[in-house]
Order: sequence, then structure tokens, then C-alpha cells
Amino acid sequence: MSESLYITSTEARSGKSVIALGVMELLLRKVEHVAFFRPIVFEEDNDIKLISSHFQLPISYKEMYALTAAEISTLLAHGRQEEIMEKVIEKYRQLKDSFDFVLCEGTDFASSTAAFELDINADIANNLGSPVLLVANAHQKSFSETLQSINLALDSLNDRGCQTVATVVNRVTAGERDEALRLLAREKKLERQLVYAIPEVEPLSKPTVKEVARHLEAEVIYGHDQLHRHVYNFTVAAMQLQNFLPRVDDGSLIITPGDRGDIIIGSLAAVSSKTMATISGILLTGGLKPETPIRKLIEGFKPLVPILSVSDNTFPTAAKVDKIHAIISPDDERKIIQAIAVFEKNVNVDKLGETIIKVRPKKVTPKMFEYELIQKAKRKKRHIVLPEGEESRILRASEALLRREVVDITLLGNPDVIASKVTELGLRLDGIEIIEPKRHPDFEDYVNTYYELRKHKGITLDNAHDVMSDVNYFGTMMVYKRMIHGMVSGAIHSTASTIRPALEIIKTKPGVSLVSSVFFMCLKDRVLVYGDCAVNPDPNAEELAEIALTSAQTAKAFGIEPIVAMLSYSTGESGKGKDVEKVKIATRIAKERAKKMFPGLKIDGPIQYDAAVDPGVAKTKMPESEVAGRATVLIFPDLNTGNNTYKAVQRSAGAIAIGPVLQGLRYPVNDLSRGCTIPDIINTVAITAIQAQTVEG
Repeated sequence: MSESLYITSTEARSGKSVIALGVMELLLRKVEHVAFFRPIVFEEDNDIKLISSHFQLPISYKEMYALTAAEISTLLAHGRQEEIMEKVIEKYRQLKDSFDFVLCEGTDFASSTAAFELDINADIANNLGSPVLLVANAHQKSFSETLQSINLALDSLNDRGCQTVATVVNRVTAGERDEALRLLAREKKLERQLVYAIPEVEPLSKPTVKEVARHLEAEVIYGHDQLHRHVYNFTVAAMQLQNFLPRVDDGSLIITPGDRGDIIIGSLAAVSSKTMATISGILLTGGLKPETPIRKLIEGFKPLVPILSVSDNTFPTAAKVDKIHAIISPDDERKIIQAIAVFEKNVNVDKLGETIIKVRPKKVTPKMFEYELIQKAKRKKRHIVLPEGEESRILRASEALLRREVVDITLLGNPDVIASKVTELGLRLDGIEIIEPKRHPDFEDYVNTYYELRKHKGITLDNAHDVMSDVNYFGTMMVYKRMIHGMVSGAIHSTASTIRPALEIIKTKPGVSLVSSVFFMCLKDRVLVYGDCAVNPDPNAEELAEIALTSAQTAKAFGIEPIVAMLSYSTGESGKGKDVEKVKIATRIAKERAKKMFPGLKIDGPIQYDAAVDPGVAKTKMPESEVAGRATVLIFPDLNTGNNTYKAVQRSAGAIAIGPVLQGLRYPVNDLSRGCTIPDIINTVAITAIQAQTVEG
């Protein structure tokens, strides 16, 4: 198994940070402990902060680099150049001793010649014994120029005995990716390695307003919460408003003197107009700020794009803006998601992963689990409805899901409200379907269907109209009618509001008597399945056995080997009482049914939690059990125990709880916690899509 990978590039601004993000995402899903390392840095290194922050690496900044450029200059000035490599190797080995894998990123080509730095990076990779991934820059180059730089780099690497496992040609002109791959396939030097081409993605190469403000040391007057907007171009406004407005494009940064109230108000009015381009912000020059009457007008506009102020005059400021080079900042979640998405779309991550690390560990870690969720969901794309379309977290998660092409999405809600929220948040949800239930052409059909399904319960047509106006009922009916494959709700609705429509309309699978739930509990070193922690208050022995078998099937479907522990407050035959007897009976029933439903399933109980998961305790309490100390699926005797336990583990152990995942329904519907985060929503949608893949139609 390889223990490291060294990412280097042919020249500056090749997009190594995009590749590093994609590779780190890949590695953390396949290897338990991964470190990030840069041999040489210049001042405060953005890539170290980016990787460390996004992946929450448990390493200090100083541990992730060997030397600064200033330290190297000092060593060279004193004739101690041999210490440079010694220091690099020493720092690398410190990380290697503590981590399973070290991802290394080479230097930034800040020296006078690219060839000099190619040699430095080749020497470092060779001395670290790291295979190399080469990143070539195709931006604004002919193919022959790009190929020449690749050959030069490969010669340098080969001369020093480095093994190059892959070459990624980055920033290829849009629409020319396939042709680039065809031409690269003819090159002999690339025959024995993986070769990929990634097209130029404009937002990644454009700075955000926050980056502009930081570079110019500008004062942010308004729009602090909108600094994530990308600057696609800039327009100097030195003419009358009627001549200026036609020159405004989407993403323009308007640069104008601070006393041009007409330009400021006109630009803000353009943001609110549905017929004008949406600007990214306004940059006021000359140290001038709007007078009080203008400020009052400005403060009335919503959403309010960023308005910055600098002391320099207009044209020197424009020249500085033109020289700003975009980076992926640690706090720019949208750019990070987009970078990973473009990497995954153009690189065969499974093949690259196998090539890099050769052997895949058997243990399922949280990162591996989350990675598999996304990959499984993408294999057979499903269509998911999100009834809470007006909620900001749902919209942000939808953008991430669409960008990574995980699922197709339909949002329910008022289209004008959703469009306004999308603009306010600066999101892109191109092509997404938005439905307002009462205005949908199938609304009356849904009403009649619900009436027919529930009239035996006393429901009238008037009742059915009111019920079907509810977004959760409407979304559930879309699933029932097979217009949609699955539904996820609960970010602003109660669990009952999400589940009740499914119980009334969709009902359970054939042969299943009840709907239950599991939580995927992502601990630091493994993923456990807890059931039932959300639906059934006090299941009897028959129901508990069914929950156990259904939970085992769910675990297996998501790549977790099911080893089932039927939990109680006593282990084996040590305790007596009504509650213990229920678990004993449930265990017997589950074992008997498993012979036909789930041959080979390991299941045991009653057993206490510590004996179920701790091998040391298991040796004392249940030494003969195949389950004790190894359980992956833990079945709680009642809702009181299960719900409190999952929350205790979540809050006290810092575990990520994904769920509740509903099981037993004919078609998938899943519930979110009202405190859910954007990653929670993404994971739950992916789970719902995977469940939908097993349903015909």
C-alpha cells in the first residue's frame, strides 16, 4: 500500500488546489487517517489553511510544512543547503509516523524559472519515496505548448527516479476536453499512467468580492453577508447612467467614485430588476462615501450587494483589480464544493484511488461511508422532492447536490419567494423544477386520489383540498404517483408532519407490518446503525424482531456488514423481568426468521451496550458470542432508550448522526432534524436516492 502522494505542477497557477481538494476528498473516504504536507511555503499558505479547515484535519499549521522561503534563503546564504532536504524529510516522517497516508503538495513556482522548481519538486518527491501526480496548465495555451510543458516535467521526474502515476491537464478550454484526451492518448510518455483533462470552470478562476476587498484593503460599508459573490468582470462607471447601464454584465463589479450617487442607486436598482444583469458589488473610489440622503436610499434596497470603499482613485484601483488572481479561500464553501464537483466529474476517482493506494481497508469510517453514499446515489440518478423549498438550508444543499450531479430535485413552494431567496443567497439553481402545489395541473387529481384513499376514515373532498395544499402531503402524493422517486422533509416541520402523510398514502412494503427507523452514527473510527430511535414508542417482541431484521437489511444496503445486538439492561441470562423477556423473545423470533430472510446473519441478545461494542467487556460477559464486541447494528428495546442514547452519543462523543432513515415504506420518504445542517440534508437526500434505486418504477 502506498503511504503518500506528491502533487506537483508544470508551472504557476495550474490549479493544484483544485486537484488537492479532489484527491484529499478521495483519500479520506478510503484511508482512515490522512495528513496534508507542503515542503516549502511562502508566507501564510492558503492551501494548508484550505485543506486543514475544510477536512478538519487534527494537525497544527506548523506541522504541515517544512520550511518557509525566508528560511531557505537563510540556509542558502550560510552554505547549508544540504539541511533543506534533511528538514523536509524530517517533517514528512513525523507526519508519516502518525498517519496512514500523507498527501503532499509541491511548491508554488515563485522562483525565477519553472525548470528550477520542477527539479526541486522532483528531488523532494524522490527523497520522500512518493509517487507523483502531475498537474499541467492548459490555460490560454495551444495543445503543443501544453504538451511541451508536460514532457519537460516528466523528463525531470523520470531523471530523478520518480514514479508518475497520473497526469491531470487542468483548465482545458471548454468544449475541447475530449479532443485533448484523444491527443494525450498518443503520447508514449503517458502510456503507463492515468491521464485526465479538466475543463476551465469560470467561477473557480474568478475572485470573490471578499478577495477583492482583502487584496485592496478596502472597507466594507454594506453587504457583509454577500461577500461570497464572484466577480466575473469589472466596469468603470465614469459616464452618465443611461450610457453606463447597457455596459453592465452578470457578475460585474462596478468601480465608481464615491460621490456618484446616481451610479450607486442605478446599480442597486439593477439588482432588484428582473430585466437587468445581477452585479457582484460596487467599489467606491477616492475615499469618498455617499452622503446621508443617498445612504438612506441604499439601506432600503434588499438584497444589498457588497459596497466597498478605497482611498485610491478610480483608474489605479481598476488596474489593481485587474491583477487580482483568484484563490479558493477556506471560508468559500461554494467554491470548494464546485472544485470537488468538477474534479469528480472529470476524474475516475475509483480508478485513481486504487492506483494511488492499491489496497482498500475493510473498516467503514465516516468519510468512507459519506463518500459511498454520494457515489451510490450517482450510479442510478433518482429524482427527489424537497417540500421545504423556501428554506435557505434546503436551497444551499440543493445547489451542492445539483452541482455534484447526485440527484434531480423538485422544490415545493412559492416560485417568487424561492427565486428571491436564490438571488439573496447568490446561488445558482439552473434548471431546477419549482412547483406551487395549488397551481399544479395535477392538484385536483391528487385531491381526488387522497379522497379515495381516506374516505373510509371520514375524509371529505373539502378536507382533501385542505390536506393536499400542505407541501408534505403534496410531495408524498408525488412519490405515490411515481412522478418522483422519493421525498425528504423535516428541516422546518416536525417528524410527525413528515411521516404521517407517508403512513396514510404510501403505506408499508408487502410483508412488512410497520415503519421503523435507523440512525447511521458516524463515530471517529466506524459507523454504527441504531434502530429504532424515532418512530415506534414501545414495540412488542414481534415488532422488535422485525425492526432488527429490517435494520440489518438497511445496514447491508449501505455497505455495513450487519452484526445485530438486541440491547437490554442485562446480558445473556444474567437478568430477569418483563423488559428483558421481551428482548429474549424478540431475539428468538429474529433468529428464526433470519434463517429464511437473511441466512448467515449474526444476531444475539439480550446484551448490554458495552458488551455489544467493546471486545474487552465482551470477553468477560459473553465470551462465546459471535456478536458481542463486534456489533454494528444495535437494536434498542424502546423509543425512550433509543432516542436518548443516540442524542447522548451524538452530543457527548461528537458523533455525526445521519437520520432518522425510515425503513419499511413502499417508497422512500425521510425525515430531517429541524436543527439539520447542509451536510445532513445532502446525506439524507443521498440515502433517499439509494433507497429509491431498489424500487421499480
